[in-house]
Amino acid sequence: MSDIRHSLQKYFGYNAFRPGQEQAIKTLLDGRSSAAIFPTGSGKSLIYQLAAMHLPHLTLVVSPLLALISDQLEAMEGQGIPAARIDSTLSHQQVMGIREDVRQGKTKVLMVSVERFKNETFRRFLSGIEVSMLVVDEAHCISEWGHNFRPDYLKLPEYRTAFNISQVLLLTATATPRVIEDMCRRFGILKDDVVLTGFYRKNLHLSVLPVAETTKKAALAELLSPTKEESTIVYVTLQKTAEEVAAYLREAGLVAAAYHAGMNHADREAIQNGFMFGQIPVIVATIAFGMGIDKPDIRHVVHYDLPKSIEGYSQEIGRAGRDGMTSHCTLLGNLDGVNVLENFVYGDTPERISIQKLLESIQRADKHWEVQFARLSNSVNVRQLPLKTMLVYLEMDGVIKPLYSYFASYRFKQVMETEQILARFKGERQIFLKAIFDFSEKARTWTTIDFDNIVANYNTDRQRIVAALDYLNEQGLIQLETKQMTEVYEVLESGFDIEKVTDVVYERFALKEKAEVKRINDMLAFFSSDRCLAASLSNYFGETIDWEQCGHCSVCLKGPARLEKTIPLQVLSNATVDEHLVGLRASVPAEKRSPVIETRFLCGIHTPFFSSVKASSIPGYGALENYRFAEVINLLY
Repeated sequence: MSDIRHSLQKYFGYNAFRPGQEQAIKTLLDGRSSAAIFPTGSGKSLIYQLAAMHLPHLTLVVSPLLALISDQLEAMEGQGIPAARIDSTLSHQQVMGIREDVRQGKTKVLMVSVERFKNETFRRFLSGIEVSMLVVDEAHCISEWGHNFRPDYLKLPEYRTAFNISQVLLLTATATPRVIEDMCRRFGILKDDVVLTGFYRKNLHLSVLPVAETTKKAALAELLSPTKEESTIVYVTLQKTAEEVAAYLREAGLVAAAYHAGMNHADREAIQNGFMFGQIPVIVATIAFGMGIDKPDIRHVVHYDLPKSIEGYSQEIGRAGRDGMTSHCTLLGNLDGVNVLENFVYGDTPERISIQKLLESIQRADKHWEVQFARLSNSVNVRQLPLKTMLVYLEMDGVIKPLYSYFASYRFKQVMETEQILARFKGERQIFLKAIFDFSEKARTWTTIDFDNIVANYNTDRQRIVAALDYLNEQGLIQLETKQMTEVYEVLESGFDIEKVTDVVYERFALKEKAEVKRINDMLAFFSSDRCLAASLSNYFGETIDWEQCGHCSVCLKGPARLEKTIPLQVLSNATVDEHLVGLRASVPAEKRSPVIETRFLCGIHTPFFSSVKASSIPGYGALENYRFAEVINLLY
């Protein structure tokens, strides 16, 4: 391991490994796969980055978020590790340059999102490359029992086999024993090659502070005012809450800013930089903030709203105190937001009729089934994420197989006159480009490509037309715009039993729904426990500890917290429910309604169908949003 320690000093400037790093790297360099389950901020990325410099071929890293890819790539560039990424922000020319560097061995680490594997061109490129190791970041996403399941991750073991990748490294900070077993089973990783360093961090002081919803902003300001210059993240559930709380804190004399996915990129980047360099001490954010944030001196993480799960809580508090200094993690707790968390879950479970409609669409198709996700989502009334999950289930069950994707609509705006563009080319290339211009639909500003008309009048194909448009766009001769991404699947078995497959798919979603609701209840039990919070958290993730009290959490210091509902609600009745459904029942025929749809309407849970009928403008929409889904639907059956 002397060469490895030399590389540790050379690339990272460290003289010693953190716990678990050396064991995981040695396993990889011995030729076996490994899984590293380390707390947030404890150096998981270093494992693959250092191992990659000692493996003979490419290390391919799959990550769920572009932000994570960007942050890790920037870090590797600073450390002198030859790395690159391929994603949708790059031009065709840039991608071609990166591919060439990979082929020549100049790039040791290539980072992609899991969705990149859907790209047929990328898969063809990868089939000609020797890959030493596949790294799966946030590997818990592969498990349906994990807190952040992503259906595309399920196909990674197949891709590993298809591209003959001998070794795999799984990385995660938040995996229960069941999830660890699940993800290792899928990749054939031996139990002895799982490195689990433990979740307890003695510098994190965990507290649950029961607070009424009406006094929560004041309680937050009081909590933060004595240390208002210290770096703090306040986590909230909704974007509008982030704006409201940040404004309140500013009025209370703190320097605070909101951060959420609804803001434009420039504003988010400016706020993140302000936080990283200490100009904005307090960030009030949705969980869009934090992934990839490596600020060592975050002294406070406050959960203004309930987190989504114990796993989410662990990941979010893990951003505090990475410098090893004492940091405080506080939950301002009550039960008023439980309905919001549960309603996110119930909004994602498709109805049987929706699954059946999708299966009928597949049966009606010939050999090939073409899908535009937004359009399909609207037609079967299933949100896009669970819709993608459903398609992955059907893939794994051998009903369909993804072939390729394409943009259905291409249009361009000319930067210079047609004659000037054509004058840059000669011979057949000039004639070919002239056919594209002549046989497309011209409007005042934009020209829409008519592929069928071009092909009918010139001996070419769609692929060459698209390549020409990409080239003209890269050269700055036209401004190209693409729309309507279309996924093409092969129908492997059109004669399947619709009722049977519907039952199988629905049961999967029902089990997942049940597991997610249990996850919420487990979290509530954790925050109300009479046991040391640090000990309970460690046990949840399967860590064996030889102590019962940390001595500095709120349970150890003050005893258990009692979380209560602080906003009084009227007792629900059938009459109340019927009263709020008058508008929907008058606007939507009975055959298009169901107890599930009516409950989602009352709870304000958005679905594609509600967009089509403008449900938010119908009286009664969201009238019972403060109630739990299960309470409401029980009155409709």
